[in-house]
Amino acid sequence: MKITIHPNYKNQEKAIIQLVIDFFESGDLIVKGSRNIIKSNFLGNEKVNIKFFQKPGILKSIIYSFFRSTKAKRSFNYANYLIEHKILTPFPVAYIEKRNAFGLLGESFYICQQIDYDFTIRELLHNPLFPEREIILQQFTEFTFKMHQAKINFLDHSPGNTLIVKKGTKKYDFYLIDLNRMKFQNLSVEKRMDNFKKMWLSKQMIKVIAKKYAELSYEPVDYLYFTLLDKTAQFKRKTARKKYLKRKIGK
Repeated sequence: MKITIHPNYKNQEKAIIQLVIDFFESGDLIVKGSRNIIKSNFLGNEKVNIKFFQKPGILKSIIYSFFRSTKAKRSFNYANYLIEHKILTPFPVAYIEKRNAFGLLGESFYICQQIDYDFTIRELLHNPLFPEREIILQQFTEFTFKMHQAKINFLDHSPGNTLIVKKGTKKYDFYLIDLNRMKFQNLSVEKRMDNFKKMWLSKQMIKVIAKKYAELSYEPVDYLYFTLLDKTAQFKRKTARKKYLKRKIGK
């Protein structure tokens, strides 16, 4: 078992290892997917989240063992990169990889601080009368612009992957989660707008985001609006086609 711990938590190594050993018998379940499980538990007096990545198939195990960083390692490293660039994310505690005698990856775990959040963008999507909706969208746009300026292309920039914490009247903090799919690159205007496409934005939300992004980037607001509108429409059509084909194949 290979364990990498953030320097802030080095003195809690034994407790971190015990969390992994006890993962399936203790803690509170947050998410149970087909391959990944997330639980919360206590590390001393602090609540943390533990994400379990199931053992990959033989081909992916070879890829993750010798050619590409594991999801757990990427989550840890990317979280550190975000924090270095003042982009909020749950603080990374450690990642653990279990490997067999041949060095092939088995199960892995990523541990981070738990964020007690108030809501995500998803709630705004379904409620046009959500309190301070436009203000939240404007601040979310500022958050995303800051991310883009730090050369971060967050490939899973979707409604459930940004946690929102209300700090006071008209003041919100945004935390990125589910970090293992990112690219670090200079982003053109088109790529920046493309990065919003998975948010499932309405036309009204696109207007708000385009206007605020134009203020921050000095790009023409009409260009941003129609580019984002087109990217969003393409994504929605593509998703609808996939769902239609799955239904047809399933019959």
